[in-house]
Amino acid sequence: MPAHIAPARLPFAATIPDGVSVDAVLADLADDGVSAPAADVDALRDVVVRAQNEGIDLRIVVLEADPPRAEQLRDLATEIGAVDGGTVLVLSPSVPGTYSDTLSRVVLEGAQDHTYTGNAVQSANNFVDEVTAPHLPWGAITAVLVLLVALVGGVSYRAKVRRGPAAAGPDTDARA
Repeated sequence: MPAHIAPARLPFAATIPDGVSVDAVLADLADDGVSAPAADVDALRDVVVRAQNEGIDLRIVVLEADPPRAEQLRDLATEIGAVDGGTVLVLSPSVPGTYSDTLSRVVLEGAQDHTYTGNAVQSANNFVDEVTAPHLPWGAITAVLVLLVALVGGVSYRAKVRRGPAAAGPDTDARA
């Protein structure tokens, strides 16, 4: 009897939230980098300007309803970023989504963890604070540690070679 093989689950195709038009969002972003409910637009414009002063080309999109799947916000941010470039922050009432062609996914994910407060303006400010904060230079730290290990290994090898074969151990004298 042949073994039952379960069908493979394919990942969901990238989708944007229902009722959101990428073209309409892009048109709204064109003038000030903000697509949000009118009550938040002025304060979010200030956040975009602050981000630009810090060297971040930021676009902020605020949705009034949560999508069925949180990944849809990242998909929307990616769609917008593919057209506009820069860094895109999409906020819904419960979850953020991001895209950037200049910041690493690690930085974006870390910023997302500190972003959401329930208030779009405060969330956007938290995001900018996180992406502009100094981060540890892990590449340089790793390179220094690798060089240190190599140096210690080299010094140990050289010390062993300098001691010569007579320093091989206590059994050497007994055989002679």
